[in-house]
Amino acid sequence: MADQQAQDPIFQIQRVYLKDLSLEQPNSPAILLEQEQPTVDIQLGVDAQPVAEGIFEITVSATVQTKIQDKTVFLVEAKQAGIFEIRNLPEDQMGAILGIACPQIVYPYLRGNVADVIQRGGFPPVHLAEINFQAMYEQQQAQAAGQPSSIVTQ
Repeated sequence: MADQQAQDPIFQIQRVYLKDLSLEQPNSPAILLEQEQPTVDIQLGVDAQPVAEGIFEITVSATVQTKIQDKTVFLVEAKQAGIFEIRNLPEDQMGAILGIACPQIVYPYLRGNVADVIQRGGFPPVHLAEINFQAMYEQQQAQAAGQPSSIVTQ
C-alpha cells in the first residue's frame, strides 16, 4: 500500500508570492495634466524553472506601459511566482502542467497586484484580461516546432 502511495501523482501549491514589482512615472507631474487618452501596451510571459527534485517555480510576468504620444505615463513591471510540487506525472504531461495549469493558478494574483499598484500610483486600475494559457502554450509549442499550425501532436 505504501508503495502505491509513493507512485501516486502529486500536484501541490507550496506558495504563491510576488517576486518583483515596479512602478515608474518618469514624466510626472507634467504628463498628468495631459487631456489626451494614453495608449496601453501589455506584454505577458511565463517561465518555469526546476528548483529541486519535483519542485518547480512558475513565474508569470506582465509589463504594462501607457504612453501619450511617445512619452511614458507609467510603466509597471510585475512578476508573480508560485512554487509547485509536481511528482509522478507522465513526462508528456509535464509541459502542459508547467505551461498551462500552474500559470492559471498564479495569474489571478498577478492581475490583482498590477491593478492595485496602478491604482496606488494615482491612475484608474488597468485590469489585465483573462488569458487562455492553453492557447498560449499551444502557440508556443507550434512556434518551437516550426509549425504554422496551432495544434501540435506529441
